[in-house]
This record gives sequence, C-alpha cells and structure tokens, in this order.
Amino acid sequence: MIVAFSVTPLGVGEDVGEYVADAVRVVRESGLPNRTDAMFTSIEGEWDEVMAVVRRAVAVVEARAPRVSLVLKADIRPGVVDGLSSKVATVERHLGAEG
Repeated sequence: MIVAFSVTPLGVGEDVGEYVADAVRVVRESGLPNRTDAMFTSIEGEWDEVMAVVRRAVAVVEARAPRVSLVLKADIRPGVVDGLSSKVATVERHLGAEG
C-alpha cells in the first residue's frame, strides 16, 4: 500500500515548515520507503505499519499546534512491492517512448 498524506498545523501562522519537518522526520525515521515533495509525503508498506506512522506524524504536529488538518490518499494494491519507484518508472518509460 502507498499512502500520500499531508499534515498541516492550523492556528500557528503562515510559516509551518518547522511543524511539517517534524512530521517528515517521523516518516523518515520509520524506515519505510518514503518520498516527500512540495505537497505530500508518500510512504509505502503494510496497512498497520503505514497507518501507525501517519498517526505518529500527526501526533508530533498535534503536540505543538492547537488544530491539525490531515489529507490522506491511499493506493491499496496487495502484492505490489516498490510501488513508489515502479509507478514513476512506468510513467517515465511511456514519456521516453514519445521522444
């Protein structure tokens, strides 16, 4: 399973990078495959382990912010391994075929 999620602290002003970094640190320390971009952090693994990491990432932000917003999207596809890389590689392969 791949989960793409975004944790946003509310009520702390415009500069939220420090809070987001706390959440991303939790993800990176989990040891699960992950990738962060400008909008989401994606993490790959089994349901229980991925959701536990998302929960900890929210909790670390929640500990410092009066309110937290969580946006989550999941790709639940049993048997897929290394989906974070293979899905992107497939798109890149198709893009390369165009040139």
